[in-house]
Amino acid sequence: MRCPSPSVRYGGAALAVLLGTAWQVMQPALWPAWAYFAMVGGAVGLWVVSLPMAPGVRSTVSLALAWGLLAAGQAGWRAGERLAQQLDPALEDRVLWVTGEVEGLPRAGPDGVSFTWRIEQGWDVERAQAVTLPERVWLHWPTATPGEGLAALPPPWVQAGERWRLPLRLRRVHGQANPGGFDAEGWMFGQGWGALGTVRTGAAGAVPQRLGRAVSLGAVWDRWRQRWRDEVLLRVADPQAAGLLAALAVGDQAAIAPADWQTFRDTGISHLVSISGLHITLFAWLVTGVLRRAQPWLPLHTLARWGWPAAWVASVGGLALATAYAVLAGWGVPARRTVWMLALVTLLHLLGRRWPGGLVCSVSGAAVLLCDPWAVEQAGFWLSFVAVMLLIASDAPPVRDAANPPPARSAWREGLRAQWVASLGLAPLTLLLFNQVSVIGFGVNWVAVPLVTFVLTPLALGGLLLPGCWTLAGWIVSPCLQALAWLAAWPGAVWEWPSVSPWAGLSLLLAGVVAVWPGLGWRRWGAVLLAWPLLGPGGAARPLVGSFDLLAADVGQGSAVLLRTAQHSLLFDAGPISPSGRDAGTQVLIPLLRHLGEPQLDALVLSHEDSDHIGGAPALLAARRVQQMWVSLPAGHRLWAASVPVKACAAGASWVWEGVTFRFLHPPAESAPRPAAKGGGNAHSCVLHVRDAQGRSALLTGDLPAEQEQTLIQHAPVALRADVLVVPHHGSHTSSSGALLAATQPKWAVVQVGYRSRFGHPHSEVLARYAAQGIKLVRSDHCGAFTWRSAGSTPAVECTRVVHLRPWHWRCASSDQGCSEMVRNQGRRREMSAGSTS
Repeated sequence: MRCPSPSVRYGGAALAVLLGTAWQVMQPALWPAWAYFAMVGGAVGLWVVSLPMAPGVRSTVSLALAWGLLAAGQAGWRAGERLAQQLDPALEDRVLWVTGEVEGLPRAGPDGVSFTWRIEQGWDVERAQAVTLPERVWLHWPTATPGEGLAALPPPWVQAGERWRLPLRLRRVHGQANPGGFDAEGWMFGQGWGALGTVRTGAAGAVPQRLGRAVSLGAVWDRWRQRWRDEVLLRVADPQAAGLLAALAVGDQAAIAPADWQTFRDTGISHLVSISGLHITLFAWLVTGVLRRAQPWLPLHTLARWGWPAAWVASVGGLALATAYAVLAGWGVPARRTVWMLALVTLLHLLGRRWPGGLVCSVSGAAVLLCDPWAVEQAGFWLSFVAVMLLIASDAPPVRDAANPPPARSAWREGLRAQWVASLGLAPLTLLLFNQVSVIGFGVNWVAVPLVTFVLTPLALGGLLLPGCWTLAGWIVSPCLQALAWLAAWPGAVWEWPSVSPWAGLSLLLAGVVAVWPGLGWRRWGAVLLAWPLLGPGGAARPLVGSFDLLAADVGQGSAVLLRTAQHSLLFDAGPISPSGRDAGTQVLIPLLRHLGEPQLDALVLSHEDSDHIGGAPALLAARRVQQMWVSLPAGHRLWAASVPVKACAAGASWVWEGVTFRFLHPPAESAPRPAAKGGGNAHSCVLHVRDAQGRSALLTGDLPAEQEQTLIQHAPVALRADVLVVPHHGSHTSSSGALLAATQPKWAVVQVGYRSRFGHPHSEVLARYAAQGIKLVRSDHCGAFTWRSAGSTPAVECTRVVHLRPWHWRCASSDQGCSEMVRNQGRRREMSAGSTS
């Protein structure tokens, strides 16, 4: 039998690491610790057994199994260790005095300062005892609000590497869960944060205490990074340009505003803004070339006497400084991948060996996953390694030996070809990961890649020694950013596509590979056939004629409910906007609509003017075509001037879509927009009743108070019976009166509320009221997005948190009020049955 080549042996082991890591990370729950120790022990045993074997199939399989077991076992064991660091639920929202160190770069924003906090010691004030806390948490130090004391002011001298004693309130890691949405909890788990916290401000005696500076190497390094970051932000007048240069110089991607990130994604250059492998490889080439040409002026001959040729010293020096740049830039997945590849290529060069590029990439990917198993959940990991593999497969080598930089003309040609291969080959993967791809990306990258790589990045790094380089770079960046914003606004600049089935996704990935595979000739047209999923409608299946789907999105402390019929879509409210400017439209609703395949909204209803109901409306109106908008807003509100037809909600207005009747029940009809109401417009909230052809119905009530609930019951033109009720005013004690529950008699009630809401929503009395009526109540902070489908013999109900479950996802604790048994267990995907309890 033919002996497998090193590529097969080591490549198989690398593939086993990928499969073992992915298999373990995808488990809904962790196994006992002894199982992971057994897996690691089995891996060691297989490796020992394979040592005396002659190279062959048996030894290759044994080696692959050993590495796969090792990857799965160590990933599970490390996940268990990290989960053990999560905050004890009993300590949530208690006043704690915590001593610790600022880690990484603090991020300043309009609502305060945020930073990673490494905890040294914690003290429970109320119980007067020491407490065990997570090792690392994410803190927010808010700005002062009127009436608060000076303790609420975030001091401008908060620096990386400083030690403080702070009064805190900590909470478990909790993120929003929506179909097709960003897995914030998984990302935070990968960062190693065991809790989220807020510096307690404005309380008597709660004055933070600065304890001095930490003296560790990491703290010193972070202080230098912050010093350089702040210098960039101060020297460059244009904030947008300053943020981009800070990202290129020290890897502070938080310095870039969310709107600018959206522009970079729409123009296809977000990979350049994050420190990509191209930047680090270029840096290694430059350093290596300088060292080789500076041999006459450097004492390299001394090292040569010790057996170190000058070429070796130049190669190792280039690798060392490239690694330092990667660390300076934050050590992300693309940076780690490139450093591992450069290190492996340099080592092989020193040993006089040469591996195929695909094997180098595979082994580097395995090394990344062994160091950081949760990288397999990051889109950047897949985009980075798939791009390299495509370039290697198409004979466009992305990584050269650091000791042999390419000639400038050759590098330019290879770069242009590599850009074409990466753009075309990665388009299907980008569609699958983000449900969109930039159509203008290739043309933009043709200019942006050399500009960022050969001009802006060297200037950004040069500013570390000569700050004037940052000023020059700012003059170049500002007009470029204006041009990018102009290009991103072009019609058709971004192509969106909804989520598809796994088999359709695999077909699209194969289409990208076939499109760039060399030597296929006319057979490359097979990529068109493999792209058959693009010919279908895609997205979530629409309801049958005569039925509708209700999806209450998880938008935190706010409201947004999507109603879909066979051919139409209506969004009731648009979610909140935070003091930092992040809105639910951009963060939740647009990705959700993209995932479901909703290119437009046939109607947008804004129940009243509270910011937690209309905060995402401007972003939605800018990103989606809206045919009609119904509002209950005071005269003069800026949304009355929206570029879509706008009508006031009025009782009696109704229409029918595919056999589904929509009818407004409140507020009473008015001849003109109402004046601004003192204390908000809750009393004027739009109330929408939806009824399908079978008589199943839903009632959406906005923030309607109990007094208006009584008026609604007395004057409603139709029966208020509803199978599902969107709980009024997030479960406030001023709503959900007993009379309303008796009139509606819902089987299900969904309350959209923020996790551990500062308003106390939903109120315990309201929860008891629903429980007494036998109504199954679901909370968005426990369930995630809630979906109710009217079609079928029995309406189907689903919680996003139950469907998409990973070990790091938040789970109900016994102390969490109103958590249903189904959500607490979260054992497996299943529909909620009529026997589920609240």
